[in-house]
Amino acid sequence: MAALYVTAVRTLRTRSPIFLAPRRFQSALASMKEILGGELEGIRQAGTWKTERVITSPQAANITVQGTEGNILNFCANNYLGLSSNPEVIAAGKTALDTHGAGLSSVRFICGTQDIHRELEQKIAKFHGREDAILYISCFDANAGIFEVLLGPDDAVISDELNHASIIDGIRLCKAQRFRYKHKDMQDLESILQQTQGCRMRLVVTDGVFSMDGNVTPLREICDLADKYNSMTFIDECHATGFLGATGRGTEEFLGVDGRCTIINSTLGKALGGAAGGYTAGPKELVTLLRQRSRPYLFSNTLPPPVVACASKVFDLLMQGEADLPRKVAENTARFREKMVAAGFTIAGDNHPICPVMLGDARLASEMSDALLKRGIYVIGFSYPVVPKGKARIRVQISAVHSFEDIDRTVDAFIDVGKQFGVVS
Repeated sequence: MAALYVTAVRTLRTRSPIFLAPRRFQSALASMKEILGGELEGIRQAGTWKTERVITSPQAANITVQGTEGNILNFCANNYLGLSSNPEVIAAGKTALDTHGAGLSSVRFICGTQDIHRELEQKIAKFHGREDAILYISCFDANAGIFEVLLGPDDAVISDELNHASIIDGIRLCKAQRFRYKHKDMQDLESILQQTQGCRMRLVVTDGVFSMDGNVTPLREICDLADKYNSMTFIDECHATGFLGATGRGTEEFLGVDGRCTIINSTLGKALGGAAGGYTAGPKELVTLLRQRSRPYLFSNTLPPPVVACASKVFDLLMQGEADLPRKVAENTARFREKMVAAGFTIAGDNHPICPVMLGDARLASEMSDALLKRGIYVIGFSYPVVPKGKARIRVQISAVHSFEDIDRTVDAFIDVGKQFGVVS
């Protein structure tokens, strides 16, 4: 009898799915690790490996970085106005922590809306001259949550081919007919508008500023075509709000087309305090519908009160006439671009604080950025898949809190490193 029992157990272990499952799982896990290991090694061999440097100080023009000594000049943050560590902004966040708590532990429609959330939404709407605004946990979520709510199968969405990944992903979620026009190509856009005249609604979608190239969308021409063909316009202003234009109202103000875009999406996580958050500003009916149906809004926790208070303080500063900050960004940008071009570097984009130093080769961009860090300049090389193959660059970003001395020191470091790598002579 004992022998029969042992035989039965052995049979179960070799044939039963219950006993085979761990072995199969181990085989699948090992296979996955091998596949992913190959992918990772390919990234290393291509020279496109992205290392996350560790900052040990607040975000500012001067920072400290783990593994380095002394202060490092930071020229790669989205901290365009330099307000991430502004004392008034920090104080507002600390006060809100005491008065409204660390978080709401809820989505907005259950028990996640405080007075400060609605106050900030009203400030955003006023700042942009729109009827209403709605907050999201990020602008990625704002872009993910709008298109499927607004557009259906009888509609068309027409998007610039170089729009941000969050726009691309958001459009994929909607059931509208989807079209892409060549980057900033108004002839191609008009051709698609002509093709889609039978649609119920049409929405032309563009970044205000394209973040990898620092170039500004031809917004006046887009709005003219939208008017001509009875279409709506959507603009993502993440790299424009707060600093582009005389008072920081963004691409509309910069190009003199105030109020012409139907919908504005933007972020609180760059110039406007730099913590987190995004929003949609536009017609009241659209914002109201987003509150009812936008999935990222309905199923994500609300913005923490300290983040809301910090962003609200930034809007106060801007609307109280702190136009000196956008002006300082523009002055610093012009100085850096002029000196770099004079030194022989190729700088892409328009007159925007995103200043891509074009290098072409991914490994060169990575090694030059490492060499610049050794000289006390924090910049990052960008390569595929973030930018197209053969278009690697070091993206320099200018802030209002950089001094002219900071700008000049950085240009000098680029010249020294550029000569070392044979980029300039």
